[in-house]
Amino acid sequence: MEHSGLARRAVIVHQGTEKRAGEDWLAEEMPVELRYNGEAFAVMMATPLDLEDFAYGFSLSERRVARAGDIRSVAVHEQLEGYVIDIEADDVEAVDNESARLMPGRSGCGLCGNRHLEDVLRPSPQIPEGPLVAAHALEQALAALAQHQPLNSQTGAVHAAAWASIEGEIRCVREDVGRHNALDKLLGALSRDGTNMREGFVLVTSRASYEMVTKAANLGVGVLAAISAPTALAVALAQSSHLTLAGFVRPGRYVVYSHPQRLTGSI
Repeated sequence: MEHSGLARRAVIVHQGTEKRAGEDWLAEEMPVELRYNGEAFAVMMATPLDLEDFAYGFSLSERRVARAGDIRSVAVHEQLEGYVIDIEADDVEAVDNESARLMPGRSGCGLCGNRHLEDVLRPSPQIPEGPLVAAHALEQALAALAQHQPLNSQTGAVHAAAWASIEGEIRCVREDVGRHNALDKLLGALSRDGTNMREGFVLVTSRASYEMVTKAANLGVGVLAAISAPTALAVALAQSSHLTLAGFVRPGRYVVYSHPQRLTGSI
């Protein structure tokens, strides 16, 4: 059984010259080990919510499996130290002992355990044209996102990844202390539902780093919009994979870094 993702702790609040005892809600962060057909592959620090979605999204975005249907079952086990996710799957990508990701991944790290440059920079498949997203849809999704972030509203400590329709209606949101974990959870939920990636876009409450672009591109997402900035490598990978990357999404403003043809009109 998964936790609520929240922990309550005693604190001392200082305000001006006064102080008082109180309690605060904190986001949980726990080790989550992923095993494929009984073999350990990676340990990620994550918020213990939506872990089945995380298993699917991580498996697909890291190309451990080619399609969601390759996963036969996912079992989440709570242990004293954290969680273990046992994934039974067909055609799991082989990993030799030298490149295995048998090391902890920090919640802010999206490539922990990749020991070879070629593993980090493998090209993503090129994304076909579409969808066409009206620019005002970015602002509509941005305006609505906060009300879909219950964990962050209580803690102020987690990222969100949202799936919105072409019109800007938010359809699915996942939260996690790690920005890439939130995206994996979202992509996992979408893959389990059989969502058509040509029918919407992804909005994230973080910077658009290299791994965010790679994960989105690996699942065929056409438009990735970020509240903060992209990195230079993220832009290069978005260009090569034909992904539309927008950053600094704000009310009345956004910046397009690659393949602007998917965004139409103005805010």
